[in-house]
Amino acid sequence: MKIKMMQVGPIQTNCYILEHDNKIAVIDPGDEAERILSALKETGGEVQYILLTHGHYDHTTAVPQLHKALPDAKIYIHQADANGAGSRLFPLAGEVEDLLLYDEGDALPLGSLTIEVLHTPGHSPGSVTLKAGETLFTGDTLFAGDCGRTDLRGGSWEEILVSLGRLGKLEGNYYVLPGHMDTSDLDTERKVNRYLIEGMGLR
Repeated sequence: MKIKMMQVGPIQTNCYILEHDNKIAVIDPGDEAERILSALKETGGEVQYILLTHGHYDHTTAVPQLHKALPDAKIYIHQADANGAGSRLFPLAGEVEDLLLYDEGDALPLGSLTIEVLHTPGHSPGSVTLKAGETLFTGDTLFAGDCGRTDLRGGSWEEILVSLGRLGKLEGNYYVLPGHMDTSDLDTERKVNRYLIEGMGLR
């Protein structure tokens, strides 16, 4: 499994190119579609998926252009974030007609790798975490030492604490690849992230 991280757009959203067995999933293409397409061309793999951890514009802006360039790639989003047509915060619906929906427990094959979907609401109603091997793509749910904001439309502090607690209680250590800022790992977050610790009920 190979992962390339690109920071795109005005607020430097982390976009990930996940490659396994020459198959590719693009996770959170928030902006700079041409730059993402150039990076994909360098890999030489087949793009099977465009996967969205949630529907906010800074994670989805490049999707329509990527869809035109890669019409065979399946685009997945959670239902709760798929109905934002006309909203600057949730702009994707109406821009792409053939969005597919995933939810808790769904599994997507990427070659011999399985990408598992965990519904982790709080930052937005449709936020998901994608688990692939020993890696968690946490979107704006879990950051290194922090968590996503909950004051935007559909956000919920109570829900994000539950989601953080769920991630913290996963067995074993995982690499944490968030939607913004630095990467981390779950063992570190269990020690230093006060929001994760609160969610786990440790205090």
